[in-house]
Amino acid sequence: MKVFKTGEYLKIENPTPGEPYRPEVLTDKDGAKNLGGMFGLLAPGTQVPYHYHNKRESVINVISGEGIEIMDGEEFPISAGDIIFVPVGVKHTTINNSDKELRYLEFYTNPPVGADFVEVKED
Repeated sequence: MKVFKTGEYLKIENPTPGEPYRPEVLTDKDGAKNLGGMFGLLAPGTQVPYHYHNKRESVINVISGEGIEIMDGEEFPISAGDIIFVPVGVKHTTINNSDKELRYLEFYTNPPVGADFVEVKED
């Protein structure tokens, strides 16, 4: 069992100032067999690459800040307290278009993270 305390993730300092920081927080080392998790910290003006997953579903819980989630080309404003479900195959990105950090916890099926990350290249 693992308990995620939002307040702890609000205190983490970005070890890569000005860049995104996205460490895994739930892995098989925690006993998770079909679920993974990461903490996301997006510095102002940064974003996650536009991508999709062939097998993975994700739930993103925004814990501070605001920005935009783009899913299959449609923009959704997001802010603290919002929870986003991203189905398999949906192209998506999280963008911090504000002047403050955007923080979130993301939980997903079928880990590990890198194995099912397909970046979308713009033509």
